[in-house]
Parts: sequence; structure tokens; C-alpha cells
Amino acid sequence: MTLCRRAVVALALTASALAMPQTVHATDGYFLNGMGAKAKGAGGVAIAMPEDAVSIAANPAAALELGERLDIGLEVFVPQRGAQISGNAAGLNGTWSGNGANPFILPEIGYVRQLGDNFAAGIVLSGNGGMNTNYKANPFASFGASGDAGVNLRQIFITPTLAARIAANHSIGVSPIIVVQSFSVTGIQPFTAASSAPALMTNNGDDWSTGGGVRIGYLGHFGKAVSLGAFYQSKIWAGRFDKYAGLFAGRGDFDVPASWGFGLSVKATDRLTFGADYKRIEYSDVQSVGNPLGRLFTGTPFGADNGPGFGWRDIDVIKFGAAFKANDAITLRAGYGRSDNPVPASETFLNLLAPGVVTDHFTAGATMRVKGNLELTGYVMRAPRNTVRGANSIPMPYGGGEADVHLAETAVGLSIGLVFQ
Repeated sequence: MTLCRRAVVALALTASALAMPQTVHATDGYFLNGMGAKAKGAGGVAIAMPEDAVSIAANPAAALELGERLDIGLEVFVPQRGAQISGNAAGLNGTWSGNGANPFILPEIGYVRQLGDNFAAGIVLSGNGGMNTNYKANPFASFGASGDAGVNLRQIFITPTLAARIAANHSIGVSPIIVVQSFSVTGIQPFTAASSAPALMTNNGDDWSTGGGVRIGYLGHFGKAVSLGAFYQSKIWAGRFDKYAGLFAGRGDFDVPASWGFGLSVKATDRLTFGADYKRIEYSDVQSVGNPLGRLFTGTPFGADNGPGFGWRDIDVIKFGAAFKANDAITLRAGYGRSDNPVPASETFLNLLAPGVVTDHFTAGATMRVKGNLELTGYVMRAPRNTVRGANSIPMPYGGGEADVHLAETAVGLSIGLVFQ
């Protein structure tokens, strides 16, 4: 790599890292619906249909498919979240907006290069997940809460990658994953009475933790038209949020759930490619996310080992996408993704703070090759509003009744790709 090229890559990585603390996102639960601008335009499909450097964060084996390139993207993300409470005997009834903070600017960057004929390396920095709500009018005010209510979870994923060709048309890849995450919550003072550490539950500012895990991937080509891919990502074990040891189960423990999946792409013609992905996300295996609120009423307080959580269940995600090369300069994309809703109807009360309930994602995008080594890619995503209506959702000690939560999302993104010859 030339000195100039190294400088460009280093500067881009540094700028992206500095921008990452703004990250917030919620689509497939709280994971991104796609990795890379090209995938996001095609419904999020990337496991067997890699098209830019960021896609190695979906399948590390894809690094051998991409030559040497640098992709830098920004997304404007606008979630619309809120809740409605009815039938509550403690004064919580009303319609509540969690949109006190909007919009969000989400950066991502990926770089990949070949190391001879049989090896490739790369790195991706991305905001791979998160959740934000901000209720300027506090839904818990009648309980005695003060100030805004809401949470802010930010996760930065740093993913170096090495891929190797194990046979003609077959490759594997591995990515050690480093996560840097922060969390804060405000306005839930009334719940401190149910905490194992009341002073470490709310309004303690940002707390940070780091962790690590691994992702492995496979990509194979069968004939000239069919490609198959698969990945497995371990649970990412992270340090505790000590300032919120009275909220999260395990004294502030907040790991990133494991996930796995596989993908297929088919070249229908020289110009048209179809792809599909399936992914499983194991939210229930992280106690602070998956444990039900009901544990509070069997004698286990917030923050205790195996204590109450948000009650999220595991979800299945499917994605379909297509890319059509209109001419040598322009490629058009479209896609659809469907993810299960992780929030059961019985768990909506605490999920006023984290209503990651959208299910349908509609996308479109395009890439224009401006000149020999420069590409511009844009995309739009719309996740229509989905409402989860509570069923026995507010425990009687908090006045009973039902909490309905909703979320919709709109995103517009642009990426610059530099293809090095």
C-alpha cells in the first residue's frame, strides 16, 4: 500500500471512530438491518452477496471477494417511538412520546485488501446496535418521577478480519470483535425501591464498558451463478455498567447476544442478482435483556443475579434483496426484511424505555460509478409503525392496566467507495 493510500485509510478510520459516540439504532431488535450501504439498499442482504468493505462485518469470509477498497458511509436515522397507557389505577394513563432526541447521524467505515491469492484482511468500525428513548413528559411522573425519562445505549463495534481460501471457490474468515458501549437512564426514580442497589439505578450519567467476542464465516461459490454463505457470532462478553448495577441483572451485566445465520445469492443474468439471508438472534440468553419483569414479584430485585430484565425473546430475521446493473455506471437495488418482534405483549411496561418492535423493512438504493475508482451509493429505508398491545402488562403493584408501545423508523444514507487498483 502506498504512503498516500495508508494516510487516506488511517484518516478515515480515525474520523469514523471519533463520530461513533453518536450511534443509536434499532431495527432487528437493536441490531442493524444491514451492514454496508449496498446491503442496506438491498434489504440488508450480505451474507452471500457482499458488495462493499463493510459487508465483511456480516460475513468475514467475504473479504476475499472485494479486492482492495475503502467504504465510508453516513446515515440519517429518525425513529418514532412512544407508548399509550390505559386502565392504570396509579395515574399513568395517557399517550407518551419518546421522541425527545431526533435525528441521529450514524457513521460506518470498512477497509479490505488482498494479501496474495489466498488471504485477505480488513477492518470495520460500525455502530452495530443501540436504543434511545427520551420522554420529555415523564410517563412515571404520577409515581413521583422527575425530569425526562429514557435510556441511551450506544455500541461501537471494531471488527478486524482475516480470511483464507481453503479450496477453489471456498473461503473462511474470522473476526475478533471488540465492543465499546455506553449506557445511561433517567427518570425512573420510583423503581429504585425495587432495586438491590437503589443509588445505582437511574440518573447516574453515562457509564462505559468494553468487551470481546468472535465472528466466523464461510462463503462458497457453486458454478457461476450460486453462492452460499454462513456465519456464527459468539456472545460478546462485556464488563459491567457499574453505575447501573442496581438496574441490570448480575449487578450491571450487559453482554451482546449471540447470533448466527446463512445466506444465498443467485445470478439470474449477467445484470441481475437475487439474494436472501436468514439470521437468528439469541436475546434471551442475556439476562439483563431476556429475563422477564415478573422475577421482581418472586423476590428477586433489579440488579440481582438472575434479576428482572426487559423480557426480550429470541427472534428470526429474513431478508430478500435484488441488485440490477442498469449499465456500466449505475446499479439499482431494492429489498425487504422481516424480523420477529422481540417484545412479548406481557413485557411492554418496562419496554416503554426500549420499544424495539419494528418488524417490516422496505429498502431501495443505487450506486453510481463516478469515475474509475470512485463510487457513490445511496439508500433509503422505511420501517412502518408497529404497535405491540400489552396483555397483563402492568403489574398490579404498579396500578395494573395495559401499556402499548410502538416504533417506526426512517433512514437515508450515503456512502463513498474508493476502489484501489
